[in-house]
Amino acid sequence: MPSAAILAGGDARRFDGRDKSRLPVGGRSILERQLDALAGITDDVMLVGARSAGDGRAHAAPIRIVADRVPASGPLGGLDAALAAARFDDVLLLACDMPFVTTEFLAYLMSQAGDADAVVPATVRGYHPLCAVYSRRCHAAVAEALAARQLRMTELLKRICVREIGVDDIGRFGPPTRLLANVNTPAEFDELEALPGHKP
Repeated sequence: MPSAAILAGGDARRFDGRDKSRLPVGGRSILERQLDALAGITDDVMLVGARSAGDGRAHAAPIRIVADRVPASGPLGGLDAALAAARFDDVLLLACDMPFVTTEFLAYLMSQAGDADAVVPATVRGYHPLCAVYSRRCHAAVAEALAARQLRMTELLKRICVREIGVDDIGRFGPPTRLLANVNTPAEFDELEALPGHKP
């Protein structure tokens, strides 16, 4: 079983500072949708960088609020906090603005962990490191990158052993553009319904 960490920190400057995890998609917040997807995978769910459990209070499984250990370090700092607090050796890392991930897809990523340090989807847009699995084995590399202030997640992937999940494998679970869609701006939020294979 993995732990799961939803990255809920950040100031969402491109979204006027709004909490993107609370945005409604198909009548439910993104956070609610993600918690439903994770319910079939793990009972150790962390909200990293969040100030409160928010919508998670409505769910039976306890949700832990985990603070960043290295402030102002972006998703890499969130991964560091998650790896330090995780109850299991693998951490399924998920950005809080991805409404269409599914239990089946996330479980598949977990099943590919094996002896890799990370399991990361890759499409024509490149790696998707904020919907990926990280082993506790890569924590030292994360700490080194933080110490050097090399905060880009793609730079971390150069330091560790990555198992890449390509579009053919991703496509078994739905259109990759939909499964890996995230919401950075109000315009992207408005465009969600135009994604291939969209369902509320």
